[in-house]
Amino acid sequence: MGTELLTIGAFARATRLSPKALRLYDELGLLPPARVDPVSGYRRYAPDQVERARLVAWLRRLGMPLVRIRHVCSLDAGAAAGEIRAFWARAEAEAAARRDLAAFLVDHLTRKDPAVAPIAPALTLRYAAASDTGLVRASNQDTAYAGSRLLAVADGFGAGGAPASAAAVEALRRLEDDGVPAGGLLNVLADAVEEAERAVYDAVRAGSAPEAAGTTLTAMLWTGSQLGLVHIGDSRVYLLRDGELFQITHDHTLVQSMVDEGRLAPEEAASHPQRSLLVRALGGGGADATAEMRLQDVRPGDRYLLCSDGLSTVVPGDGIRRVLAAPGEPGRAVRELVALANGSGGPDNVSCVVADVVTGG
Repeated sequence: MGTELLTIGAFARATRLSPKALRLYDELGLLPPARVDPVSGYRRYAPDQVERARLVAWLRRLGMPLVRIRHVCSLDAGAAAGEIRAFWARAEAEAAARRDLAAFLVDHLTRKDPAVAPIAPALTLRYAAASDTGLVRASNQDTAYAGSRLLAVADGFGAGGAPASAAAVEALRRLEDDGVPAGGLLNVLADAVEEAERAVYDAVRAGSAPEAAGTTLTAMLWTGSQLGLVHIGDSRVYLLRDGELFQITHDHTLVQSMVDEGRLAPEEAASHPQRSLLVRALGGGGADATAEMRLQDVRPGDRYLLCSDGLSTVVPGDGIRRVLAAPGEPGRAVRELVALANGSGGPDNVSCVVADVVTGG
């Protein structure tokens, strides 16, 4: 005697899926019934389909798209668990980005009128920039810039890497002269990134292999009370505050994505053969050019470092912190950081921008 099939109503109750959802999943080939009556079209399901249906329901509650659910359901248990882990890690990263944007918007909409706000001490930046070819590369494809409003590092790659990085930074340099109210900073940065993307495209399209050329771009724009951050790629921003060093950007690399998704241990990332493969960049054959943007509140005494990966991949965080925490002007710090990178073999171009938040002029 064969196994008794369940009616669609009984199967819906057992799986907590509505009959409407079951019909949709049948149409998509995700959960076809065991038998369909050729005359009435009535669907019946086998009891051993309940577990798969419950998995589909749980994955839908996670917000997983149906196409990806179908893929997950085709895998064995171990591989399916890995796919779910990767999906959720990416969902958390996207939620974190939306949370930052929401926090910015709430802050922007509830901020008091500066005309009636308590008078705060005037803050300004002291800054310095340095860029070096390193000991291995034949040319320098980095661009570093520091001014009274704009701090920027761009790390070019490919045959047109040098003009690409220069074009990206040059597109932002107009912000030095433009008045930028804190409330409009996000829109200003978004427009500037679009200009930088166009400038990079124009700079590299005449090259021998424009599809392989592009640049990272990490920059901070000073409003007089806050720093607006825009970040694409694997250059970094560090903050030294009260003697502690914080990395405040997230690398847009394949390897970092693998770490985020739990497919690679953090200690394995440094030596991974694809550690420099970017998933976000300006140019680079249609790479994702979506920038991270947010406001950074500052305090007197803060010290910021913007650097290309020519520093961060060869000098550990403790070494960077020691240099930044040592007394001295920003110019001394950038020289010492470049020397540290070259002292570690100088395998890549290295660029550094250091800026101190100070009271008064």
